[in-house]
Amino acid sequence: MEHQPPPFFRTGPSPLARLLIFSTLALALIVADARMKYLDTLRQVASVIIYPLQRIAGAPASIAQRASEFFTSSSALRTENARLAQETLNTAARLQQLAALATENEHLRKLVGTRARVPARTTLAEILYAARDPFSRKIVIDQGSQNDVQPGQPIIDGNGVVGQVTRVYPWLSEVTLITDKGHLVPVLNPRNGLRAVLAGTGNDGALELKFVPLNAEFENGDQLVTSGIDGVYPAGLPVAQVVNVERNAAFLFARIVCKPLAGVNNHKQVLVVHADSSVPERPPEQEEKKAPAPKKGRKGAGG
Repeated sequence: MEHQPPPFFRTGPSPLARLLIFSTLALALIVADARMKYLDTLRQVASVIIYPLQRIAGAPASIAQRASEFFTSSSALRTENARLAQETLNTAARLQQLAALATENEHLRKLVGTRARVPARTTLAEILYAARDPFSRKIVIDQGSQNDVQPGQPIIDGNGVVGQVTRVYPWLSEVTLITDKGHLVPVLNPRNGLRAVLAGTGNDGALELKFVPLNAEFENGDQLVTSGIDGVYPAGLPVAQVVNVERNAAFLFARIVCKPLAGVNNHKQVLVVHADSSVPERPPEQEEKKAPAPKKGRKGAGG
């Protein structure tokens, strides 16, 4: 009698039979998919079903990658922001330097034009610093007696008279600006030929005509030039423009305020005018001789 194993221990087909069955099934599926595209729909359904599982399985790696990118991007952005800020500062500084150079270049062009118009010989000088006294309007230039600079020579720029050399050293010179209090410039009004004396007020933006009669024809907008009197300044150099005229019958003279045309408080380059004075020296003033007092006669002893 043949012995049969109990149903619990049944093993089914043999391994070889299983291999043949599944191989045949696989080949059939491959041929069906390649020839008749029967499995496309099944593949799409399967991809939809397993997509959430793929996302869940890849979530830890994706989160770790995004966190790494976030911190890397933040660090890179901070570095980039610092670099851009530094470049912005450097660019701003360069732009300011370029603007200053453009202004200086324009000023030098004006000086060259003025140099061609002034008949006298001129020397280019650079302003080194201003005087330390806050109550005076003086500057120091880099030209001195070694450069043929002498006291009394005018200082001009591209717009007009700046001042006058008042003290000379071997390699430096001190210049008193026309706005210095007490500094006087003989001027002429080309519109009507009136002469006057222009005085500094101690304020960089204000000058004043001294001792002008009330009926003198000075009006707002009149431009004043050097008259050439006394041979201090060459005639015809622009000096100032009238900005305010006040006439009050209670006073003997009109109050006429002007503004300087030259940049007395601007720029770094000026021209020293080597003008030779053609005016003869002022004759010495003769003192009036006092008549001798009459001598008193001596009274005799006998009276």
